[in-house]
Amino acid sequence: MIRTHFGLETNPFDPREPRLLAHQQEILDTLLVHARQGGLCVIMGEPGTGKSIIKRALIKHDPKRIITPSVSRTLHTYSNTLQILCEAFGIEARGRDTLREKQLIEAAWETHTKGRLLVPVIDDAHLMHIDCLRKIRLLFEDFPRSHNLLLVAQPPLIHKLRLIVNDDIRSRITYSVHLKPLAPDDTQRFVLGQLDQCGLPHSVFTDDALALIVRSSEGVLRRVRNLCIGTLLETVRDRKREAGLEQVNRILMQPHWRKEHDVSSH
Repeated sequence: MIRTHFGLETNPFDPREPRLLAHQQEILDTLLVHARQGGLCVIMGEPGTGKSIIKRALIKHDPKRIITPSVSRTLHTYSNTLQILCEAFGIEARGRDTLREKQLIEAAWETHTKGRLLVPVIDDAHLMHIDCLRKIRLLFEDFPRSHNLLLVAQPPLIHKLRLIVNDDIRSRITYSVHLKPLAPDDTQRFVLGQLDQCGLPHSVFTDDALALIVRSSEGVLRRVRNLCIGTLLETVRDRKREAGLEQVNRILMQPHWRKEHDVSSH
């Protein structure tokens, strides 16, 4: 709808084709270094701060050289997590956990002998039971040195790992980073960069509309994207070529955008 109205070849603000911001690129480069040296890395951040963007960029970075099996269903038991990893490696594994562990270790060493790097990713790691996480950490102790176990999580994970009983995991972390919301200037640069990427002129948002988007999104990338896309959709509905305060405010009036005290007062 937006593409047709504005005559675009690509979708604006598409999270599947992100252009990494400077701090995201720096994190990706660091993860790749730890993959060569061997590491246990943690990317933390509140929802919408860009963790998934970095994960997708890592998976797409160099698939012929870097193997990135991703576990997203972290509410599963350790046994089911092993099964997901086996599926990622193309292993038809059945039977006891010890058998699947052995097959995973053999697959990892085979990958190593081919000169490929291994970066297993556990998404939403804060939802995984700590005993399951400990077993996975022990499993990867038998993997070749050239691998990097990456935990992508919300901040509660680090609170768990700070407990003395979990020091065996925390003490092995080689790199951790906490993604924070963007500053206003960085948020504006992000929006303008996304417009450049899809071929929209900066003038598609009036100055007032852009300022309101920056302020209302509070630097959270997912909010920025959703607010911009929603505003563009309203602009298309109005059959206009420029998005102003009217279109932005129409989105901000929706219940999920309004603050709790604003909703309760009506």
